[in-house]
Amino acid sequence: MPYNAPLKEFQLLLETVAPIAELSKLEHFADATPDTVSAILDETSKFASEVLDPLNWPGDREGAKRHADNTVTTPKGFKEAYQGFKAMGGMGLPMPQEFGGMGLPRSVATLTDEMLHSSCMSFGLMPMLTQGAIEAVLLAGSDALKATFLEKMVAGEWAGTMNLTEPHAGSDLALVKTRADRIGDGTYKIFGTKIYITFGEHDWTKQIVHLVLARTPDAPEGVKGISLFVVPKMLVNKDGSLGERNDAYCVSIEHKLGIHASPTAVMQYGDNGGAVGYLVGEENRGLEYMFIMMNLARFGVGLQGIGIAERSYQRAVSYARDRVQSRDVGAPKNPSVPIIRHPDIRRLLLRMRSQTEAARALAMATAYAIDLAEAHPDPETRKANQAFVDLMIPVVKGWSTEMAQEVTSNGVQVHGGMGFVEETGAAQYYRDARITTIYEGTTAIQANDLIGRKMAREGGMTAKSLINAMRIFADSLDGQNNVHLKAAQQRLRAGIDAMARAVDFNLANFNTNVRACFAGSVPMVKLFGIVCGAWALTRVCVEAAQRSAANHPDKAFYDAKLATLRFYVDTMMPEAIAAADVIVNGAEGTLALEEAAF
Repeated sequence: MPYNAPLKEFQLLLETVAPIAELSKLEHFADATPDTVSAILDETSKFASEVLDPLNWPGDREGAKRHADNTVTTPKGFKEAYQGFKAMGGMGLPMPQEFGGMGLPRSVATLTDEMLHSSCMSFGLMPMLTQGAIEAVLLAGSDALKATFLEKMVAGEWAGTMNLTEPHAGSDLALVKTRADRIGDGTYKIFGTKIYITFGEHDWTKQIVHLVLARTPDAPEGVKGISLFVVPKMLVNKDGSLGERNDAYCVSIEHKLGIHASPTAVMQYGDNGGAVGYLVGEENRGLEYMFIMMNLARFGVGLQGIGIAERSYQRAVSYARDRVQSRDVGAPKNPSVPIIRHPDIRRLLLRMRSQTEAARALAMATAYAIDLAEAHPDPETRKANQAFVDLMIPVVKGWSTEMAQEVTSNGVQVHGGMGFVEETGAAQYYRDARITTIYEGTTAIQANDLIGRKMAREGGMTAKSLINAMRIFADSLDGQNNVHLKAAQQRLRAGIDAMARAVDFNLANFNTNVRACFAGSVPMVKLFGIVCGAWALTRVCVEAAQRSAANHPDKAFYDAKLATLRFYVDTMMPEAIAAADVIVNGAEGTLALEEAAF
């Protein structure tokens, strides 16, 4: 069955948790009128459904291939699809107009990115990482670097990558050994090996701009001695044309569980005298700059989780409507019925649907805060929104991708035995989704970031502010007559109380029993995700209830939103409360077993 972008859902989000009409009032986003945004969403929806979705299955079967001359080709049709994406300005949608971008809000790009990941996650990886590379150069690159690289990257003519990991240095970047020798005037020779480089080599663009972490010979030890360099595949002449090939080559690509159409390269720098690289910003501040790229990529990976969950749900619903099996419960003499009639299939489908919608609503609330942090005229408003974004990035990445594991697994389960064979396509989503909890920082790394940098370091100020804002919102539901909103209010209050309890435990114990706090860090991500997702989804459903009560022409759609919310708060909020119990009471059991006994 074809992918159908949930455009009505997107439109409702742009009227509630991320009101585009309010953003377009800001000078920075004056071009983001509702009509313009609607046209962009329509165009991207068609591209995703008609161009990318048909490539997803055959692309998975064919996979990317590396050749003896160190070149890499992607599956049939992908290069041509990218040309279409470039022609529609997809790469530059959220990028500054100064460099040829459209300058549109992250709230809009969040929805277009989701459509790419839903229809073909392997395809969506390249734009996601190129945009991250653009952001890093925008933040810290010299005027010369910006003039040389940004316009063509924003246009999609040149691609970008992120080079962090080495064979001996995964999540611990203090172990990075790639060397950068100075040769003068901000230019260096780069020597080393980087692994897991997404689209490190491909056939979509002639130029690939690698962002590489490396050390100068006299750099201090640890993460404080890491610098960031632009290392282009092709050297660039003074007139902007491409010159000689740089000493940067793909020496192999990985054979992976999923995302087969996306080449994951092992990159070798400097085997033939050294790869020419250009310093980004100042020496020894590379990790700081790379985190700009990583934060955007982490948010993007969260969107991957949401996108692939949506696609898995759509396919599961289609199958459940068609698959006839067993008699209806309570009517044993009737003929067999489509499995969507069976209560447990309904439970599985609603669990898939409700978690996806809650995660999407939370991602959109975060994207809206990104836009306000960038463009609001009041500095205090910008500061407050940036604090919210910083708190939510590990939640959106960690919770949304863990959610995708469950949703795509349930998608296989709905299909039964037909889900376990590849021909139905359900298994591909399950395989593709698996990487999302690993790359750009595992779930545990997101969790450690949440409870450490984002909570304990500032004494929980932003977390407590969020809890207070959610309590105020819950109180605002007192006058609601809709039965589902009343239930949501009750459940939301219980979830907020659980979240406050867990935050208080973390803050009280972080300096005296830090291992106990880290033992509950991943449950903290789950707790935040479920509760904040309920908060965001309920905000959307307040408007849905008003339109339903007014007998809107799309009343059935809004009623479905409310029913989905009801399932979510009734079945997911108890899991949030349980997560709080694990955080507060589970550390002793987690740490009790001696290492030798494992």
